[in-house]
This record gives sequence, C-alpha cells and structure tokens, in this order.
Amino acid sequence: MIDPKKIEQIARQVQESLPKGVREFGEDVEKKVRQVLQSQLTRLDLVNREEFDVQTQVLLRTREKLALLEQRLSELEGKQGNTPPAKTEDE
Repeated sequence: MIDPKKIEQIARQVQESLPKGVREFGEDVEKKVRQVLQSQLTRLDLVNREEFDVQTQVLLRTREKLALLEQRLSELEGKQGNTPPAKTEDE
C-alpha cells in the first residue's frame, strides 16, 4: 500500500500552505487531511514502489524464459524440417 510517511508529508505540506488563522487548528486539520488522503489513495488501488519493482523483475525473467523457449522451439522446428516426414500407415 501507500507509504504512511508520504501521506504524513503531503498532509503536513497542505497544512503549512493554509492561511495562519486556519493553521491554528493544527493537529485537527492535519489529521483530517491525512484521513481524506488515505481514503482517497486507498480507493485508487495503487501499489507501492517495492511491489512494482518486484513485479517488474518477475516480468523481465518471464520474458527471458519466453525468449529462450521460442529459440528452442525454432531450433526444434528447424531440425524437424531437415528430416524426412514420418510415413503414416496409409502410405
């Protein structure tokens, strides 16, 4: 999920950008902003960077394996093309 430290940082930045009169509510405003941010980001169904990086590595390994399998298949098909086709019982 989303890093709670990032949410706190965003909430703090929003609070600091508020006019001084509003900032007097301090903790209440920051807490409410944090809650709203958390709920909205949760609805977006985002993944964190670590999970994204892991899935990227999995995809790269899968692509490498697929490329090797395609190469092996091509080699096997090439070998099969060089040998005469097997005779069937009808011939």
